[in-house]
Amino acid sequence: MTALSVPAPPEEDTSLRPVPWRRMAWVTWRQHRVTLASVAVFLGALAVLLYLAGRQLRSAHAAAIAACHSASSLACPPAIIAFNGTNGFLANGFMLQAVPVLIGAFAGAPVLARELETGTFRYAWTQGFGRWRWAVAKLVPLAFVLAAAAGVFSLLLNWYYQPYFAAGNQNLSLEEMTPFSPGLFDLRGIGFAAWTLAAFAIGALAGMLIRRVVPAIAATLAAYTALAFAAGAWLRQAYLTPVVTSNLNLPGSAWIISQWWTKGGKFAFTGFPPDSLLNRFCPHGPPGPVGPFGKSKAVSIAECLTPHGYTQWTSYQPASRFWPFQWIEGGWLLALSVLLIAATVWLVRRRAA
Repeated sequence: MTALSVPAPPEEDTSLRPVPWRRMAWVTWRQHRVTLASVAVFLGALAVLLYLAGRQLRSAHAAAIAACHSASSLACPPAIIAFNGTNGFLANGFMLQAVPVLIGAFAGAPVLARELETGTFRYAWTQGFGRWRWAVAKLVPLAFVLAAAAGVFSLLLNWYYQPYFAAGNQNLSLEEMTPFSPGLFDLRGIGFAAWTLAAFAIGALAGMLIRRVVPAIAATLAAYTALAFAAGAWLRQAYLTPVVTSNLNLPGSAWIISQWWTKGGKFAFTGFPPDSLLNRFCPHGPPGPVGPFGKSKAVSIAECLTPHGYTQWTSYQPASRFWPFQWIEGGWLLALSVLLIAATVWLVRRRAA
């Protein structure tokens, strides 16, 4: 009897179908809703503080403008002092510089580092997520939400600082900022959202590389601080070629990059004149140092030395370039953020095992 060969039944495909992106987004929300809620509470508390302080600031500004309508008014000096002393802890913006990096460090660094540190990422990969889809589903939605929240918050920052940029403040001796004031440029326009996004991307990459939450947070703080310092000290002033002029009457909103002197068409010295020169041509002495925060003093020195053949040259960025600078800085920060997130996803595919 011939044995019949019966074909074996086909094996079942045990591989899991990829989880849909919308389901992965839901999982990301479930995992990180506490972080997002914390960011919302943090920004909400700051928004309330800024709103209350902003109302006080605007009231003081309006009172100073009204009191100083007449130059001889006795109420003018107290009103100016009151405005200049209002919310001094927020006026220069340096306290709020910490907001983007705090969001990036405490919301970005733990995104991958927590699961890599505890090992729970392996379970996620067995549920049809996959490495790169798991990383993208975590990073992209969170980056978008945080950048959008920072963009909305920056609208309040613009409203708060508007009295400091009002025309005529300098004529009344009211505290006046320039569009490029250190500590304020990256809080206004699109800068705040761009720096928040960059901080998140730095935190995510640090978490992937270090794989431990606390060291990744520390690394994010250090890397962001170095990047922000480099941008403010060197990169920002070179976005566009500075304007060079020998005009002494520069607008108060100009960002002075450097100043130097020439005599007979040849370079003489940089910055503040030497004491020997001042003692020779300015026996009464100048009223104070030359520099970007002493334009009237610089003019006095120039008026003293110009009759003796010296010419003062100034390299500066005009206030009209504020928005071009904002778009340039926002553009390279966006490109950097995309590059860092892409590098993080690539590392997940190559190294996270």
